[in-house]
Amino acid sequence: MINISNFLKSVFLDMKKESKNNISFFFLLLVLITIPLPNIFNTIALVLLIVSLIANYQKINYQNNSLLLLPLTMFILMGISYFWSIDKQETLRAILKETALLLIPLVFMFIKFTLNQKKKIIIIYSYSMVVLTFYFLIRAVIRYIITNETRVFFYHGENNFDYGLVPKLLNAIHVSVYAAIAFFYFFNKEIKSITDNIFSTILFGFILLLSSKSIILVVVILIFIQLFYFSKIANIMRLKNLIVFGVIIGLLFSFGKIKQYFSVEFQSNTTKSLSPNVINGLPKEGHNVSIYEAWNNEKFLPTDFFSGTAFRVYQIRVFSEIISESNAYLTGFGLNASTEKVAEKAKKYNLFLGDESNEGYHEKNFHNQYIQNFSDLGIIGFALLLIIMLFNIKNAIKNKDFLHFSFAVLMISLFLTESFLWRQRGVVFFTLFYCLFNTNVLKDNPKN
Repeated sequence: MINISNFLKSVFLDMKKESKNNISFFFLLLVLITIPLPNIFNTIALVLLIVSLIANYQKINYQNNSLLLLPLTMFILMGISYFWSIDKQETLRAILKETALLLIPLVFMFIKFTLNQKKKIIIIYSYSMVVLTFYFLIRAVIRYIITNETRVFFYHGENNFDYGLVPKLLNAIHVSVYAAIAFFYFFNKEIKSITDNIFSTILFGFILLLSSKSIILVVVILIFIQLFYFSKIANIMRLKNLIVFGVIIGLLFSFGKIKQYFSVEFQSNTTKSLSPNVINGLPKEGHNVSIYEAWNNEKFLPTDFFSGTAFRVYQIRVFSEIISESNAYLTGFGLNASTEKVAEKAKKYNLFLGDESNEGYHEKNFHNQYIQNFSDLGIIGFALLLIIMLFNIKNAIKNKDFLHFSFAVLMISLFLTESFLWRQRGVVFFTLFYCLFNTNVLKDNPKN
């Protein structure tokens, strides 16, 4: 308890000291650590960050960084898309959620953060994720004692019944990414304390329990890359690292629940797919749509249920059809306006449209950021996203920053399965870390 008290006191004093030098430091940190909380808290933190920028106008020092202009350009394109949107009301609502693409880069353009401040932001964020992890694990244990339901230890809640490890509104896949950044902070430390090892182990276990197959796979690959190529003793420890990596893989695939999820999702059967249904809580007697059927069937039945993989194949099919039929390659349909076209296709193909307790497939977006950008913002929006991702990973490799590299790879893979930037938490998380990693920072010595 004394050690924890001393640590918290040290953190508080650090934050107080840095805030005196840079008032925006505290509020930027506040924006970051409130991402997993209800959106209203994160919105307030973002507003306070902008207020701190205005209040600190005397210390404003503009820095010219073309990489910060990229998310700004994305936001401008989103705003302009209102004029050709097929659903102007929906586009206007969506623009308000995307303001982080405008506000956060502006903060980094006018307020410079030192290397030490950057490190402290990442450190405090990582410890905040440890606290969040402990909260959800303790919560799951209590719920298991009350309900005797093992599903309280996995994934996110189902519909309005919050029996998952995290609430459905948070989304287990997104929380996996939040936790992964914190995990790699502790895992990548050159000199690790016992506490660092404990925290990295707990965070890795938390990621496993969240059961996002794609994120787990990427995290394991990144561990492999760190052990073999980023660690200083990689050349003389390759055999040992290989053994460690093999043990991790063995544990991963022997872990009952995860093993089942992996084997189901990646099975090669082309006639049936037994992976978990996209919409939980539906009757089990329905037909599970295969990948082949998702791409080729002219009609479905309301009792046809899609696995995650099959549904994403169906969504790619829908995207290719609506974009070609409307000839909207250049402009797209407007920010978040393509949902109208997706709903029309769901009715055409006779998909399950929901009932009193379950949402329908027509309410799902593309769950692919690249396709979502193309559909809503046209080929320009798609190309702009690719440029952002390209420069992000290029800088990570150039700077030999493994944490930055991990962030870049996680985002590239996440965007294949999630429309991450179309969520308020997602766009704040991505934009803040993108700016943090890609902004030129001041050295700690004032003379420099």
